[in-house]
Amino acid sequence: MINPRSLTVAALLGLSALLMAQQPGVIKVDVNLVHIIATVKNQAGELVGNLEKGDFEIYDNDARQEVAVFEHQTGQTLSVALMIDTSGSTAKELKYEADASSRFLSALLDEGNAADAVSLYTFNYQVRQELGFTRDHRALAARLKLLHGQAGTALYDALVFGARDLEPRDGRKVIVVVTDGGNTFSKFTIDDALEASHMADAVIYSVVVMPITNPAGRNTGGEHALQILAERTGGKIFFPASGPELDKVFSQIIRELRTQYLLGFYPKNVALTKNPFHKLEIKLKNPDLRVSARNGYYGEVERAGLGSAEDRISVSPDRQRKPAPPPQEQRKKKLY
Repeated sequence: MINPRSLTVAALLGLSALLMAQQPGVIKVDVNLVHIIATVKNQAGELVGNLEKGDFEIYDNDARQEVAVFEHQTGQTLSVALMIDTSGSTAKELKYEADASSRFLSALLDEGNAADAVSLYTFNYQVRQELGFTRDHRALAARLKLLHGQAGTALYDALVFGARDLEPRDGRKVIVVVTDGGNTFSKFTIDDALEASHMADAVIYSVVVMPITNPAGRNTGGEHALQILAERTGGKIFFPASGPELDKVFSQIIRELRTQYLLGFYPKNVALTKNPFHKLEIKLKNPDLRVSARNGYYGEVERAGLGSAEDRISVSPDRQRKPAPPPQEQRKKKLY
């Protein structure tokens, strides 16, 4: 027996296709759900966790979108890629970084969702995944105690590989990178790191340790790059002035992770361009609040010289992604 509801859905789909065929200027609808993680603060910088769906507005390439998914984030699964810079320039700070990171992971895993997990990476002139995603903070702490400094920094490589490991995981995905901002050995660029993070829906928190506090000796260019990566993925950059302040930074990151929102929408009536990167803008109805969220995603694109709905193609993340890193077969692996 044929389900009348199925006939209705089929009829609607057929009518939609007919209308698009008759109107070459109609914008095609992308059925892929776009996820956005948002953090909201008031003018005093305090986190705001009591907003509702109607408080948010989403714009995709300036086209207003309907918020199809809305969730408070305190209970959603969290995957964190913790990346520690072990280059020679950070050697004297490593012990405190390791101790503070251990306390951070213990608090994160003890207080959160039972399915939350952390993967530990180190990077100097090469990138290593010290431990795959796990909830065993004792094993993570043991690995952190073994860190030692060595020359060279492959910062962007670490971010790319970490984002790719996060991409297939469910729930929220976060990169926490602890570094002085230097980058000397990377095969990839900041643009590659940003693209990989957008593909993974990963938020970047940059924690800049400063073994040299004199502006003349700091890597201000690297610090600016980390600020761009954080802001454009919806994260934040921190500049702890001393060892004990690192604990405060990690505590603030945990508070933000426990006070976030998940927004989702199905792109509709979006003006397409030749650029697969769609500009996202999240607005709040309350002008006294400010929101942090990623600034875009990779989606529908228009072929060069063709403007009709029939000529528009969908660019999936698989087409955008660069070659995958080596197989993840060992517990501790060299990624690059």
